Amino acid sequence: MTKFKELLRASYKSLDTEEWLDIHFNRPIGLLIALAAARLRITPNAITIFSFFLGAGAGWMFYYTDLTHNLLGVLLLTLANFCDSADGQLARMTNQRSLLGRALDGFSSDVWFTSIYFALFLRLFSQPIPLIGIEWGWWGLLLVFCAGVFGHTPQCRLADYYRQVHLFFLLGKEGSELDDSPSQRAILNALPKEKWFDRLFYTLYGNYCAAQEKDTPRFQVFYQHVRTRWPNAADIPQELRDEVRQHSLPLMKYTNLLTHNLRAISLFTGCLIGWAWLYPVVELTLMPLMYLKMHRTHEKMSVMLDKKWFVH
Repeated sequence: MTKFKELLRASYKSLDTEEWLDIHFNRPIGLLIALAAARLRITPNAITIFSFFLGAGAGWMFYYTDLTHNLLGVLLLTLANFCDSADGQLARMTNQRSLLGRALDGFSSDVWFTSIYFALFLRLFSQPIPLIGIEWGWWGLLLVFCAGVFGHTPQCRLADYYRQVHLFFLLGKEGSELDDSPSQRAILNALPKEKWFDRLFYTLYGNYCAAQEKDTPRFQVFYQHVRTRWPNAADIPQELRDEVRQHSLPLMKYTNLLTHNLRAISLFTGCLIGWAWLYPVVELTLMPLMYLKMHRTHEKMSVMLDKKWFVH
């Protein structure tokens, strides 16, 4: 038990960025799966690919309106999330990190939620719109499309970025996956044409980084000043690291709420009580408010720290 607790502690990137539900539920079960997979010599990528089928299967179950299918959907998506935790834990335990693993891991939740959004559209199609009485029809497609494109995508992208920024100032480059689009494009341009998979990955990942940078203009000014003054991240003064952590830490609750757990809870609740529209509506109402609060606060922090440390 002591060894398990030590392995579990080592699997956290930082307690600052771990949510209560992950610490007490997802991470321990994910670690059990990772330990079993290590014994059976199952690779992290195999676990990630398996999660594709679990997540897609969950979407299929949410198409149905009966309780049994919906409970199966809850179970399958929960198992997919356990696998999402386990693949990273296994990769770190066995030193099997790879470019393919990064690509598959980033793609996994896209597979799950594309299936879920499509299932919700089909489920809503012949159901009545609350308070109006007419069927959702193709309006259901518009609802889930807007939830996915204008809700899910920017929310997860910014939450992931702020989490990596926090880890960068807390743990340094080694403890964070904070990247920038120019460096990713430089890697892309250096790759030979025959390495088509690597080129595809760095094209998509570079575009993802560029979108994060576009979303955070004031932080980019501050971050550029930091990198110019201290090209080696290890040289950033501890006082500045502490200030960033102090202001960034309260925002970590939003980064967690805007990724998987709140999304899954609202999806499960809506489907189980027969309100399949609830999840996309939450995506487009409650979650954007948290997104705006998180974004505005982080940008204000960036301006304040930039003035204090660099603008005289």
